[in-house]
Amino acid sequence: MAVIGLVAHVGRPEAARVAEQTKSWLVEEGHQARTFPQLGPAVLGPGEAADEVKDLDLLVSLGGDGTMLRAVGLVLGTGVPVLGVNFGRFGYLTAAEPDGLNAAVCRFLDGDFELEKRMTVQATVVGEDGTPRLGPATGLNDVVLARPTGAHTINVDMEITGSHFLSFAADSMILSTPTGSTGYNLSARGPIVSPKLDCLVVTPVSPHMLFDRSVVLGRSDTVEFEVVGPSGAELIVDGANVGVAVVGERVVCNAGPDDAVLVTFGGRSFETVLKNKFRLADR
Repeated sequence: MAVIGLVAHVGRPEAARVAEQTKSWLVEEGHQARTFPQLGPAVLGPGEAADEVKDLDLLVSLGGDGTMLRAVGLVLGTGVPVLGVNFGRFGYLTAAEPDGLNAAVCRFLDGDFELEKRMTVQATVVGEDGTPRLGPATGLNDVVLARPTGAHTINVDMEITGSHFLSFAADSMILSTPTGSTGYNLSARGPIVSPKLDCLVVTPVSPHMLFDRSVVLGRSDTVEFEVVGPSGAELIVDGANVGVAVVGERVVCNAGPDDAVLVTFGGRSFETVLKNKFRLADR
């Protein structure tokens, strides 16, 4: 008997309907099934609901990539794998389509699957006295420092593992994982990075300077952004506003302590998904 959880996108009635059907089917097959409400807008910390999910054998996400981010946040740090079922548009993180859900669950129960680990990123706001004030907040996609409403730019001094790199004036600064490289980072003309790699990508958005290139760093690097004014910077993790770093504070970012664990079945490689989603034809 397996214990399987289901998280459905509340804004997609079809996803909710399929979740209930799947729950009934699993119970008829002699398994335990639990439905979880869709979480808030992002991953805000590892293992937020660890007591509720730690005995799960599998968590199924029914929605798009945003729902996957929330499902991953629910079990992050517990080792519970997440199977994504695509009810959205892109589905970079999902492994099955709705009409293949039952077959995918059966393959998992039969042991016919692979587990893919994806690195995460975390950010902590540290005050001028060196004391952490916000966080750590953990995300699968990215950490973003964005200009507050009404401000022209954010101004930050960036350090890489203790060494000053550059001072930036920009609309935003993105620190992305390979998984998040196809999100906001891609929209800002940052590089597409294979999720097989472990790295951090720093991409300035509309920088007011000649240097407008992304910088790719190692997993072990620490990136610090000191907010130097005249305004603060909003800290956004996987789309959720965590708070504001005020002038004089530092946002310390590094690889998260726990990897996300995703279920895959082979034949749906990152390269294949990328070509399909962008309708790239071979020449």
